Amino acid sequence: MPRVRGCSKGAQGAVLYQFDDMPAGGGAAALRFEAAPLRPAIARGFGRKAEGARVRDLDLVADLGVRIGSREWFRGLITCIVLCYAAWSFAPSFGAVPGIAPPAYDDLQVEEAKALAIAPLALGADTGRRMAPTAAVEPLMDAPERPTVDLVATLGLGDGFVRALERAGVAASEAARVGSMVSTVVPLSDIRAGTSLDIELGRRPNKLVARPLDSLAFRARFDLRLELARVNGALSLKPVPIAVDDTPLRIQGFVGSSLYRSARAAGAPAKAVESYIRAVATQIGISDVNAADRFDIVVEQRRAATGETETGRLLYAGLDRMGSKDLQLMQWSSNGRTEWYEASGVGKQTGMLQRPVPGTVSSNYGMRFHPILGYSRMHKGMDFRAGYGTPILAATDGRVARAGWAGGYGNQVRLDHGSGLQTSYSHMSRIVARPGAMVRQGQVIGYVGSTGLSTGPHLHYELYKNGVPVNPATVRFVTRAQLAGPDLAAFRSKLRSLLSVAPGTSRMAQAATKPAKPSL
Repeated sequence: MPRVRGCSKGAQGAVLYQFDDMPAGGGAAALRFEAAPLRPAIARGFGRKAEGARVRDLDLVADLGVRIGSREWFRGLITCIVLCYAAWSFAPSFGAVPGIAPPAYDDLQVEEAKALAIAPLALGADTGRRMAPTAAVEPLMDAPERPTVDLVATLGLGDGFVRALERAGVAASEAARVGSMVSTVVPLSDIRAGTSLDIELGRRPNKLVARPLDSLAFRARFDLRLELARVNGALSLKPVPIAVDDTPLRIQGFVGSSLYRSARAAGAPAKAVESYIRAVATQIGISDVNAADRFDIVVEQRRAATGETETGRLLYAGLDRMGSKDLQLMQWSSNGRTEWYEASGVGKQTGMLQRPVPGTVSSNYGMRFHPILGYSRMHKGMDFRAGYGTPILAATDGRVARAGWAGGYGNQVRLDHGSGLQTSYSHMSRIVARPGAMVRQGQVIGYVGSTGLSTGPHLHYELYKNGVPVNPATVRFVTRAQLAGPDLAAFRSKLRSLLSVAPGTSRMAQAATKPAKPSL
């Protein structure tokens, strides 16, 4: 409540209250009962604003988002319109700028410009082509030619030796004659793609005939170079044998943190390391290999006297294990089957059975409700989802025990893998395997179908151990083979020759570093 300074009572019955907290000049409030209240004197300037304050407080920039429709809002709108008009009025014109247009090219200038311009040939450009001749060019009746032309032709993949010579500029008849000469030494089909042909073409009597072949040299085989030269007007062929050292390459080193990386760092080819890991995996798990173990790899290698080298397949896989039995494995073929054998002549292969189709499992091994018979019974295998006609692969090596119709199983193939292990593949649409035939792991034996008691295309896969069905997902297989007689003797002889190779060197290199005998 405001504080009252004083009060008085007049003759007219009015009471006047004066407050000291009013604005400048004081203020009063009156309660009228009978007559008009007494008005106090108002100070000069009360309720007026100075003219300068009006101009100073004028706000031209107003927020157009609030108090829409008020005087301040319209003032801000007018300001915005004026600013936009000013910006538009001072903007440059977008009309065409007058200038002098260059004269159009004539036909000769167009040809010259096309030859100099950089543009795609697909759009008709002449990039890289010769310019059109000008008036300063004088045609020659006969342009001189180089006496000989030296060039290199490369035999492409699927290309022919004779065709490569013809493309290089050799006459068709002469190219055919050269091809017949080369074929007497090495079959033309044995010349590898990518072979470089060093060709020298001689002088020709006129431009209407092809240049004659003066010389030809190329690497026909890794151990043979052929040279053709024209002697007294006729071509003669000269075979040049190249000495080749077939000593295998032996690489050793510690496994370390990674077997693959350590072997690659030691110089073993990538494919040889992959084969080595697969060979070791037939005997032990890769997780059982320790960092302190030493790997021993022997691969095929050919080293020519000219310096070129070729590496081939893996021959020997050894592993010196710390605290465990060492591994010495060599690949050997016996009875039409190639596998890794231990130094004692025993072949052993372990691992999981290969998935017969790439589809997912729709029904596992165990009790289930049969969708056709309408009651629960033992499901003796695994069902794989697969589209109609999907190839079915053999889980591992084996012999086809039966192939044909098998009642509710439909078209079925059963494989015998030895040691009491059998697998069956049912509901096939078509059978490829034949009874009694030998199949390899991953070989196609049939195609997915829906024959027999089946609700749709799928593969029913079963595994038997000694005639008793077992869960295929929990079985690891082990196959063994024993060499004997002449095969075992030849195997051990080959193994001894491989183990006698010094690591990292060949016989040719050893002969080059061997000290010469002192002369007498």
